[in-house]
Amino acid sequence: MSKSSLGLIAKNQLIDRFLGKKVGSAGAAAALPAARAAQHAAIPDAFCRFDRHPGYEKMQVPKVAAGRLGLVNPFFKVHDGVAGATTRIDGREYINFSSYNYLGLSGHLAINKAAKDAIDRYGTSVSASRLVAGERPIQRELEQALAEFYEVEDCILFVSGHATNVSTIGYLFGPKDLVIHDSLIHNSVLEGIKLSGASRRSFPHNDHRALDNILEEIRGQFERVLIVVEGLYSMDGDVPDLPALIDIKRRHKAFLMVDEAHSLGVLGATGRGIREHYGVAGKDVDIWMGTLSKTLAGCGGYIAGESALIELLKYAAPGFVYSVGLAPSLAAASLEALRILQKEPERIVRLRERAQFFLQRARQAGIDTGYSQGYALVPVITGSSLKAVKMSDRLFENGINVQPIIYPAVEEKAARLRFFICAMHTDKQLSSTVDLIARLV
Repeated sequence: MSKSSLGLIAKNQLIDRFLGKKVGSAGAAAALPAARAAQHAAIPDAFCRFDRHPGYEKMQVPKVAAGRLGLVNPFFKVHDGVAGATTRIDGREYINFSSYNYLGLSGHLAINKAAKDAIDRYGTSVSASRLVAGERPIQRELEQALAEFYEVEDCILFVSGHATNVSTIGYLFGPKDLVIHDSLIHNSVLEGIKLSGASRRSFPHNDHRALDNILEEIRGQFERVLIVVEGLYSMDGDVPDLPALIDIKRRHKAFLMVDEAHSLGVLGATGRGIREHYGVAGKDVDIWMGTLSKTLAGCGGYIAGESALIELLKYAAPGFVYSVGLAPSLAAASLEALRILQKEPERIVRLRERAQFFLQRARQAGIDTGYSQGYALVPVITGSSLKAVKMSDRLFENGINVQPIIYPAVEEKAARLRFFICAMHTDKQLSSTVDLIARLV
Protein backbone atom coordinates (compact mmCIF):
# COMPACT_ATOMS: atom_id res chain seq x y z
CA MET A 1 0.00 0.00 0.00
CA SER A 2 1.35 3.48 -0.87
CA LYS A 3 2.27 6.18 1.68
CA SER A 4 -0.53 8.42 0.35
CA SER A 5 -3.09 5.66 0.89
CA LEU A 6 -1.88 5.05 4.44
CA GLY A 7 -2.03 8.80 5.11
CA LEU A 8 -5.63 9.00 3.89
CA ILE A 9 -6.67 6.06 6.13
CA ALA A 10 -5.00 7.68 9.15
CA LYS A 11 -6.76 10.99 8.42
CA ASN A 12 -10.14 9.27 8.17
CA GLN A 13 -9.50 7.40 11.42
CA LEU A 14 -8.86 10.70 13.20
CA ILE A 15 -12.14 12.08 11.81
CA ASP A 16 -13.95 8.94 12.98
CA ARG A 17 -12.56 9.32 16.49
CA PHE A 18 -13.57 12.99 16.53
CA LEU A 19 -17.11 11.94 15.61
CA GLY A 20 -17.13 9.32 18.37
CA LYS A 21 -17.42 6.40 15.94
CA LYS A 22 -15.67 3.07 16.07
CA VAL A 23 -13.05 2.74 13.36
CA GLY A 24 -14.16 0.50 10.52
CA SER A 25 -17.84 0.38 11.52
CA ALA A 26 -20.62 0.72 8.97
CA GLY A 27 -22.01 3.66 10.94
CA ALA A 28 -18.75 5.58 10.61
CA ALA A 29 -18.72 5.05 6.85
CA ALA A 30 -22.18 6.56 6.59
CA ALA A 31 -21.46 9.43 9.01
CA LEU A 32 -18.33 10.73 7.28
CA PRO A 33 -19.95 12.03 4.05
CA ALA A 34 -22.79 13.55 6.03
CA ALA A 35 -20.37 15.35 8.37
CA ARG A 36 -18.35 16.71 5.48
CA ALA A 37 -21.50 17.85 3.70
CA ALA A 38 -22.57 19.66 6.88
CA GLN A 39 -19.17 21.36 7.06
CA HIS A 40 -19.43 22.52 3.44
CA ALA A 41 -23.00 23.74 3.94
CA ALA A 42 -21.80 25.87 6.87
CA ILE A 43 -19.38 27.82 4.62
CA PRO A 44 -20.94 31.28 4.02
CA ASP A 45 -21.82 32.24 0.44
CA ALA A 46 -19.62 35.31 0.89
CA PHE A 47 -16.56 33.02 0.74
CA CYS A 48 -17.34 31.80 -2.79
CA ARG A 49 -18.87 34.86 -4.50
CA PHE A 50 -17.01 37.87 -5.83
CA ASP A 51 -20.03 40.13 -5.41
CA ARG A 52 -19.80 39.40 -1.67
CA HIS A 53 -16.06 40.03 -1.50
CA PRO A 54 -15.32 42.67 1.21
CA GLY A 55 -13.36 44.78 -1.25
CA TYR A 56 -16.20 44.78 -3.77
CA GLU A 57 -18.82 45.63 -1.15
CA LYS A 58 -16.64 48.49 0.13
CA MET A 59 -16.25 49.73 -3.44
CA GLN A 60 -20.01 49.98 -3.90
CA VAL A 61 -20.49 52.50 -1.07
CA PRO A 62 -18.96 55.55 -2.81
CA LYS A 63 -20.45 54.46 -6.15
CA VAL A 64 -23.97 54.44 -4.68
CA ALA A 65 -23.35 57.77 -2.95
CA ALA A 66 -22.05 59.31 -6.18
CA GLY A 67 -25.12 58.07 -8.06
CA ARG A 68 -27.44 59.69 -5.52
CA LEU A 69 -25.57 62.98 -5.92
CA GLY A 70 -25.78 62.77 -9.70
CA LEU A 71 -22.02 62.51 -10.14
CA VAL A 72 -20.60 60.80 -13.22
CA ASN A 73 -17.83 58.20 -12.76
CA PRO A 74 -14.65 60.16 -13.65
CA PHE A 75 -12.59 57.03 -14.36
CA PHE A 76 -12.06 54.87 -17.45
CA LYS A 77 -13.13 57.48 -19.99
CA VAL A 78 -12.51 56.24 -23.54
CA HIS A 79 -9.99 58.40 -25.43
CA ASP A 80 -9.65 58.39 -29.20
CA GLY A 81 -6.20 59.23 -30.57
CA VAL A 82 -2.89 60.31 -29.02
CA ALA A 83 -3.16 61.79 -25.53
CA GLY A 84 -1.17 64.98 -25.09
CA ALA A 85 -2.10 68.59 -24.38
CA THR A 86 -5.50 67.73 -25.82
CA THR A 87 -7.49 64.54 -26.18
CA ARG A 88 -10.74 63.45 -27.84
CA ILE A 89 -13.50 61.79 -25.80
CA ASP A 90 -16.88 60.91 -27.31
CA GLY A 91 -16.12 63.07 -30.33
CA ARG A 92 -15.29 66.20 -28.29
CA GLU A 93 -11.85 67.74 -27.84
CA TYR A 94 -10.69 68.43 -24.28
CA ILE A 95 -7.71 70.21 -22.76
CA ASN A 96 -5.95 67.24 -21.23
CA PHE A 97 -4.15 67.09 -17.89
CA SER A 98 -4.28 63.31 -17.42
CA SER A 99 -1.35 62.17 -19.54
CA TYR A 100 2.30 61.44 -18.72
CA ASN A 101 3.28 62.45 -22.26
CA TYR A 102 5.44 65.22 -20.77
CA LEU A 103 7.60 66.01 -23.81
CA GLY A 104 5.04 65.19 -26.49
CA LEU A 105 7.01 62.17 -27.74
CA SER A 106 4.14 59.68 -27.76
CA GLY A 107 2.84 59.82 -31.32
CA HIS A 108 6.03 61.45 -32.66
CA LEU A 109 6.43 60.40 -36.31
CA ALA A 110 10.03 59.18 -35.92
CA ILE A 111 9.10 57.15 -32.84
CA ASN A 112 6.08 55.62 -34.59
CA LYS A 113 8.31 54.67 -37.51
CA ALA A 114 10.87 53.04 -35.22
CA ALA A 115 8.13 50.94 -33.61
CA LYS A 116 6.68 49.92 -37.00
CA ASP A 117 10.12 48.99 -38.35
CA ALA A 118 10.72 46.81 -35.29
CA ILE A 119 7.40 45.01 -35.85
CA ASP A 120 8.34 44.34 -39.48
CA ARG A 121 11.68 42.88 -38.40
CA TYR A 122 10.83 41.06 -35.14
CA GLY A 123 7.04 40.73 -35.03
CA THR A 124 4.82 41.95 -32.22
CA SER A 125 6.26 39.75 -29.44
CA VAL A 126 9.39 37.79 -28.57
CA SER A 127 6.95 35.14 -27.27
CA ALA A 128 8.91 33.97 -24.22
CA SER A 129 11.26 35.14 -21.49
CA ARG A 130 14.65 36.31 -22.67
CA LEU A 131 16.32 33.36 -20.95
CA VAL A 132 14.21 31.05 -23.12
CA ALA A 133 13.69 33.04 -26.32
CA GLY A 134 17.09 34.71 -26.36
CA GLU A 135 17.98 38.35 -26.94
CA ARG A 136 16.85 40.75 -29.65
CA PRO A 137 19.39 43.44 -30.55
CA ILE A 138 16.91 46.24 -29.94
CA GLN A 139 16.42 45.17 -26.29
CA ARG A 140 20.13 45.34 -25.54
CA GLU A 141 20.52 48.57 -27.49
CA LEU A 142 17.99 50.25 -25.23
CA GLU A 143 19.56 48.80 -22.08
CA GLN A 144 23.01 49.98 -23.12
CA ALA A 145 21.69 53.41 -24.08
CA LEU A 146 20.01 53.82 -20.68
CA ALA A 147 23.15 52.67 -18.87
CA GLU A 148 25.16 55.26 -20.82
CA PHE A 149 22.51 57.88 -20.10
CA TYR A 150 22.90 57.26 -16.35
CA GLU A 151 26.68 56.80 -16.62
CA VAL A 152 26.51 53.40 -14.94
CA GLU A 153 27.65 49.93 -16.02
CA ASP A 154 24.47 48.20 -17.19
CA CYS A 155 20.69 48.13 -17.28
CA ILE A 156 17.85 45.59 -17.40
CA LEU A 157 14.37 46.02 -18.92
CA PHE A 158 11.13 44.73 -17.39
CA VAL A 159 7.74 44.55 -19.11
CA SER A 160 5.98 46.58 -16.38
CA GLY A 161 7.03 49.60 -14.37
CA HIS A 162 5.08 48.45 -11.32
CA ALA A 163 6.55 44.95 -11.59
CA THR A 164 10.05 46.42 -11.83
CA ASN A 165 9.88 47.67 -8.26
CA VAL A 166 7.96 44.67 -6.96
CA SER A 167 10.34 42.09 -8.44
CA THR A 168 13.58 43.98 -7.76
CA ILE A 169 12.90 44.77 -4.11
CA GLY A 170 11.10 41.47 -3.59
CA TYR A 171 14.11 39.47 -4.77
CA LEU A 172 17.09 41.48 -3.48
CA PHE A 173 15.98 41.83 0.14
CA GLY A 174 14.70 39.42 2.79
CA PRO A 175 13.59 38.87 6.39
CA LYS A 176 16.91 39.95 7.92
CA ASP A 177 16.87 43.26 6.02
CA LEU A 178 15.21 46.66 6.33
CA VAL A 179 13.60 48.78 3.61
CA ILE A 180 13.05 52.36 4.73
CA HIS A 181 11.13 54.69 2.46
CA ASP A 182 9.61 58.13 2.13
CA SER A 183 6.09 58.19 3.57
CA LEU A 184 4.66 59.12 0.15
CA ILE A 185 6.40 56.36 -1.80
CA HIS A 186 4.60 54.59 -4.67
CA ASN A 187 2.48 51.47 -4.13
CA SER A 188 4.88 49.35 -6.21
CA VAL A 189 7.60 49.84 -3.62
CA LEU A 190 5.27 48.84 -0.78
CA GLU A 191 4.22 45.70 -2.64
CA GLY A 192 7.87 44.82 -3.27
CA ILE A 193 8.64 45.14 0.43
CA LYS A 194 5.73 42.83 1.28
CA LEU A 195 7.03 40.25 -1.16
CA SER A 196 10.57 40.47 0.24
CA GLY A 197 9.57 39.80 3.84
CA ALA A 198 11.92 42.59 4.94
CA SER A 199 11.11 44.89 7.83
CA ARG A 200 9.59 48.18 6.71
CA ARG A 201 9.88 51.68 8.13
CA SER A 202 8.86 55.02 6.65
CA PHE A 203 10.20 58.48 7.35
CA PRO A 204 8.25 61.77 7.05
CA HIS A 205 8.02 63.08 3.50
CA ASN A 206 11.32 64.57 2.30
CA ASP A 207 12.67 64.73 5.88
CA HIS A 208 16.18 63.37 5.45
CA ARG A 209 17.10 64.34 9.02
CA ALA A 210 14.39 62.04 10.34
CA LEU A 211 15.75 59.29 8.08
CA ASP A 212 19.24 59.85 9.46
CA ASN A 213 17.97 59.67 13.05
CA ILE A 214 16.03 56.45 12.44
CA LEU A 215 19.05 54.75 10.88
CA GLU A 216 21.30 56.00 13.66
CA GLU A 217 19.07 54.17 16.10
CA ILE A 218 18.25 50.90 14.31
CA ARG A 219 20.75 50.29 11.48
CA GLY A 220 22.68 47.73 13.52
CA GLN A 221 19.64 45.46 13.87
CA PHE A 222 19.65 44.48 10.18
CA GLU A 223 21.93 43.02 7.54
CA ARG A 224 21.10 44.94 4.35
CA VAL A 225 19.28 48.27 4.42
CA LEU A 226 17.61 49.87 1.40
CA ILE A 227 16.52 53.52 1.29
CA VAL A 228 13.87 54.22 -1.38
CA VAL A 229 12.74 57.64 -2.64
CA GLU A 230 11.21 59.06 -5.81
CA GLY A 231 13.01 61.50 -8.08
CA LEU A 232 9.81 63.51 -8.56
CA TYR A 233 6.86 62.60 -6.37
CA SER A 234 3.96 61.56 -8.54
CA MET A 235 1.25 62.85 -6.20
CA ASP A 236 2.86 66.09 -5.05
CA GLY A 237 5.35 67.25 -7.68
CA ASP A 238 8.28 67.89 -5.33
CA VAL A 239 11.88 66.65 -5.27
CA PRO A 240 13.99 65.05 -2.49
CA ASP A 241 17.43 66.27 -1.38
CA LEU A 242 19.50 63.70 -3.26
CA PRO A 243 22.98 64.82 -2.06
CA ALA A 244 21.81 64.52 1.56
CA LEU A 245 20.42 61.04 0.88
CA ILE A 246 23.68 59.94 -0.72
CA ASP A 247 25.58 61.13 2.35
CA ILE A 248 23.19 59.26 4.67
CA LYS A 249 23.38 55.99 2.76
CA ARG A 250 27.19 56.10 2.79
CA ARG A 251 27.48 56.80 6.51
CA HIS A 252 25.01 54.06 7.42
CA LYS A 253 26.28 51.55 4.84
CA ALA A 254 22.92 51.29 3.11
CA PHE A 255 21.77 50.98 -0.49
CA LEU A 256 19.95 53.92 -2.11
CA MET A 257 17.24 53.37 -4.73
CA VAL A 258 15.69 56.26 -6.69
CA ASP A 259 12.45 55.78 -8.62
CA GLU A 260 12.72 58.09 -11.62
CA ALA A 261 9.35 57.25 -13.18
CA HIS A 262 8.36 60.93 -13.31
CA SER A 263 11.74 62.71 -13.14
CA LEU A 264 13.41 61.32 -16.26
CA GLY A 265 13.04 63.88 -19.05
CA VAL A 266 11.63 66.41 -16.58
CA LEU A 267 14.43 67.33 -14.15
CA GLY A 268 17.84 68.62 -15.14
CA ALA A 269 18.82 71.08 -17.85
CA THR A 270 18.82 68.34 -20.48
CA GLY A 271 16.26 66.00 -18.89
CA ARG A 272 18.72 63.54 -17.39
CA GLY A 273 16.73 63.45 -14.20
CA ILE A 274 17.43 64.15 -10.57
CA ARG A 275 21.14 63.37 -10.80
CA GLU A 276 21.57 66.19 -13.35
CA HIS A 277 19.27 68.41 -11.26
CA TYR A 278 21.78 68.14 -8.38
CA GLY A 279 24.96 67.45 -10.36
CA VAL A 280 25.75 64.05 -8.84
CA ALA A 281 27.38 61.06 -10.50
CA GLY A 282 25.31 58.11 -11.68
CA LYS A 283 27.32 55.67 -9.55
CA ASP A 284 26.45 57.63 -6.39
CA VAL A 285 23.04 55.91 -6.42
CA ASP A 286 23.00 52.12 -6.12
CA ILE A 287 19.72 51.38 -7.91
CA TRP A 288 18.23 53.65 -10.56
CA MET A 289 14.67 52.66 -11.44
CA GLY A 290 12.51 54.18 -14.12
CA THR A 291 9.61 53.57 -16.47
CA LEU A 292 9.35 53.71 -20.24
CA SER A 293 5.73 54.88 -20.30
CA LYS A 294 6.15 58.58 -19.51
CA THR A 295 8.87 60.58 -21.24
CA LEU A 296 10.07 57.58 -23.25
CA ALA A 297 6.77 56.95 -25.06
CA GLY A 298 6.66 53.19 -24.53
CA CYS A 299 5.69 50.75 -21.80
CA GLY A 300 7.74 48.87 -19.22
CA GLY A 301 10.40 49.60 -16.65
CA TYR A 302 14.14 49.38 -16.08
CA ILE A 303 16.82 49.11 -13.41
CA ALA A 304 20.23 50.68 -14.04
CA GLY A 305 23.36 50.27 -11.93
CA GLU A 306 26.52 48.23 -11.51
CA SER A 307 27.07 45.04 -13.52
CA ALA A 308 26.75 42.71 -10.52
CA LEU A 309 23.28 44.09 -9.71
CA ILE A 310 22.05 43.72 -13.29
CA GLU A 311 23.48 40.22 -13.75
CA LEU A 312 21.87 39.13 -10.49
CA LEU A 313 18.46 40.41 -11.59
CA LYS A 314 18.77 38.89 -15.08
CA TYR A 315 19.30 35.40 -13.73
CA ALA A 316 17.16 35.49 -10.60
CA ALA A 317 14.49 38.25 -10.42
CA PRO A 318 11.13 36.45 -10.95
CA GLY A 319 9.58 39.40 -12.81
CA PHE A 320 12.32 39.09 -15.44
CA VAL A 321 13.14 35.38 -15.48
CA TYR A 322 9.53 34.18 -15.65
CA SER A 323 8.06 36.99 -17.76
CA VAL A 324 8.08 37.52 -21.52
CA GLY A 325 10.77 39.87 -22.82
CA LEU A 326 9.89 43.46 -23.68
CA ALA A 327 8.22 43.68 -27.10
CA PRO A 328 10.71 44.89 -29.76
CA SER A 329 8.32 47.64 -30.90
CA LEU A 330 8.23 49.11 -27.37
CA ALA A 331 12.00 48.88 -27.01
CA ALA A 332 12.46 50.60 -30.38
CA ALA A 333 9.98 53.35 -29.50
CA SER A 334 11.68 54.11 -26.18
CA LEU A 335 15.15 54.02 -27.72
CA GLU A 336 14.14 56.56 -30.36
CA ALA A 337 12.45 58.70 -27.69
CA LEU A 338 15.67 58.67 -25.64
CA ARG A 339 17.61 59.82 -28.70
CA ILE A 340 15.19 62.66 -29.40
CA LEU A 341 15.28 63.69 -25.74
CA GLN A 342 19.04 64.10 -25.99
CA LYS A 343 18.93 65.87 -29.37
CA GLU A 344 16.16 68.32 -28.47
CA PRO A 345 16.72 69.73 -24.95
CA GLU A 346 14.43 72.62 -25.85
CA ARG A 347 11.52 70.28 -25.09
CA ILE A 348 12.62 70.14 -21.45
CA VAL A 349 12.99 73.91 -21.32
CA ARG A 350 9.48 74.42 -22.67
CA LEU A 351 8.01 71.87 -20.27
CA ARG A 352 9.59 73.67 -17.31
CA GLU A 353 8.27 77.01 -18.54
CA ARG A 354 4.75 75.60 -18.95
CA ALA A 355 4.73 73.98 -15.49
CA GLN A 356 6.09 77.08 -13.74
CA PHE A 357 3.54 79.26 -15.54
CA PHE A 358 0.66 77.05 -14.36
CA LEU A 359 1.96 76.84 -10.78
CA GLN A 360 2.52 80.58 -10.44
CA ARG A 361 -0.88 81.45 -11.89
CA ALA A 362 -2.55 78.96 -9.56
CA ARG A 363 -0.80 80.35 -6.48
CA GLN A 364 -1.64 83.90 -7.48
CA ALA A 365 -5.29 82.82 -7.65
CA GLY A 366 -5.10 81.48 -4.08
CA ILE A 367 -5.27 77.81 -5.13
CA ASP A 368 -3.67 75.26 -2.77
CA THR A 369 -0.99 73.46 -4.81
CA GLY A 370 0.52 71.53 -1.92
CA TYR A 371 4.24 70.75 -2.12
CA SER A 372 4.55 71.21 -5.88
CA GLN A 373 7.77 72.81 -7.13
CA GLY A 374 6.47 73.27 -10.67
CA TYR A 375 8.10 70.33 -12.44
CA ALA A 376 5.42 68.93 -14.74
CA LEU A 377 3.11 67.89 -11.90
CA VAL A 378 0.84 70.22 -9.95
CA PRO A 379 -1.86 69.06 -7.50
CA VAL A 380 -4.86 71.16 -6.55
CA ILE A 381 -5.72 70.19 -2.99
CA THR A 382 -9.47 70.11 -2.33
CA GLY A 383 -9.44 68.57 1.15
CA SER A 384 -12.45 66.41 0.32
CA SER A 385 -12.96 63.44 -1.99
CA LEU A 386 -16.49 64.59 -2.80
CA LYS A 387 -15.28 68.07 -3.71
CA ALA A 388 -12.50 66.62 -5.88
CA VAL A 389 -14.98 64.50 -7.85
CA LYS A 390 -17.43 67.41 -8.20
CA MET A 391 -14.68 69.72 -9.46
CA SER A 392 -13.45 67.11 -11.92
CA ASP A 393 -17.01 66.75 -13.20
CA ARG A 394 -17.50 70.51 -13.60
CA LEU A 395 -14.17 70.93 -15.36
CA PHE A 396 -15.05 68.09 -17.73
CA GLU A 397 -18.34 69.80 -18.58
CA ASN A 398 -16.24 72.83 -19.54
CA GLY A 399 -13.85 70.93 -21.80
CA ILE A 400 -11.05 70.14 -19.31
CA ASN A 401 -10.03 66.56 -18.53
CA VAL A 402 -8.35 66.06 -15.15
CA GLN A 403 -8.62 63.14 -12.74
CA PRO A 404 -9.51 63.37 -9.05
CA ILE A 405 -7.29 61.56 -6.56
CA ILE A 406 -9.49 60.50 -3.67
CA TYR A 407 -9.45 58.41 -0.50
CA PRO A 408 -8.01 55.79 0.00
CA ALA A 409 -5.36 56.63 -2.65
CA VAL A 410 -4.60 59.65 -0.43
CA GLU A 411 -5.80 60.74 2.99
CA GLU A 412 -9.26 62.35 2.89
CA LYS A 413 -7.86 65.75 3.85
CA ALA A 414 -5.32 65.42 1.01
CA ALA A 415 -7.89 64.66 -1.75
CA ARG A 416 -6.99 66.54 -4.90
CA LEU A 417 -7.06 67.06 -8.62
CA ARG A 418 -3.74 66.12 -10.19
CA PHE A 419 -2.59 68.16 -13.19
CA PHE A 420 0.09 66.72 -15.47
CA ILE A 421 1.56 69.54 -17.55
CA CYS A 422 3.20 68.81 -20.89
CA ALA A 423 5.44 70.81 -23.19
CA MET A 424 2.61 71.26 -25.73
CA HIS A 425 0.18 73.08 -23.44
CA THR A 426 -0.39 76.71 -24.47
CA ASP A 427 -0.61 79.82 -22.28
CA LYS A 428 -4.28 80.13 -23.18
CA GLN A 429 -5.07 76.54 -22.19
CA LEU A 430 -3.27 76.89 -18.87
CA SER A 431 -4.69 80.32 -18.04
CA SER A 432 -8.29 79.40 -18.81
CA THR A 433 -7.95 76.26 -16.72
CA VAL A 434 -6.62 78.16 -13.69
CA ASP A 435 -9.40 80.75 -14.03
CA LEU A 436 -12.06 78.05 -13.96
CA ILE A 437 -10.46 76.25 -11.01
CA ALA A 438 -10.40 79.53 -9.07
CA ARG A 439 -14.16 79.89 -9.54
CA LEU A 440 -14.77 76.32 -8.32
CA VAL A 441 -12.56 76.10 -5.20
